[in-house]
Amino acid sequence: MGSYATFAPRREETLSAESRIIIADDHPLVRGALRQAVEGAAPRAEIVECGDLGELSRELDANSDVDLVMLDLSMPGVRGFSGLMYLRAQHPGVPVVVVSANEDRGVMRRCIDFGASGFIPKTTAIDAMRTAIRAILDGGMWTPPDLVLGGPVDKDTADIVRRLSSLTPQQVRVLMMLSEGLLNKQIAYELTVSEATVKAHVSAILQKLGVESRTQAVIAAAKIEAGQWQGGFSEA
Repeated sequence: MGSYATFAPRREETLSAESRIIIADDHPLVRGALRQAVEGAAPRAEIVECGDLGELSRELDANSDVDLVMLDLSMPGVRGFSGLMYLRAQHPGVPVVVVSANEDRGVMRRCIDFGASGFIPKTTAIDAMRTAIRAILDGGMWTPPDLVLGGPVDKDTADIVRRLSSLTPQQVRVLMMLSEGLLNKQIAYELTVSEATVKAHVSAILQKLGVESRTQAVIAAAKIEAGQWQGGFSEA
């Protein structure tokens, strides 16, 4: 059994209704195992599989009526927390549960801080995984039983969560593209906007992250991806 946040009593009609669940992982064998867990938890669910963040984004853009996204922290287009952060900014109404081989408790806690509805280690037994999926589909949360969520959040974490929450979805996309080394004109092309619009986004990002240069913004993005934001973003 996992640990749960408070949620409404389980409603059998919720579980029996058809759900749409996206499994996002670049390993076909893992997707197959997760599919088995989903089929056991929600037999009537429509299951969509995606192998990278681009495919997942296109799927959500085409149809955002999704009950759950099961997201790997490490797959093409996803580095550290950036994929989770992007999904929460771009599709805030879609619940996301992280399913990862990373079992570091600090990483799990940060995923919850960034808005994940749960964290399921890939080593979780299939019965427990089904329990987790049912809990999240019912509007709850699931984490490993030894993960403490009720303690105080450290000051640096609270600060970065606050700063990131202030970014618009488009600003999140620009920040991630900055971290990939793209120039303003390349970002403008990718987003189908003008360079002036990109420059405005960059200026807003610098202000919201509390940094003074594009280089520092890239460093900030790298720390977000690695989960290494302790000490602030002002380091050169």
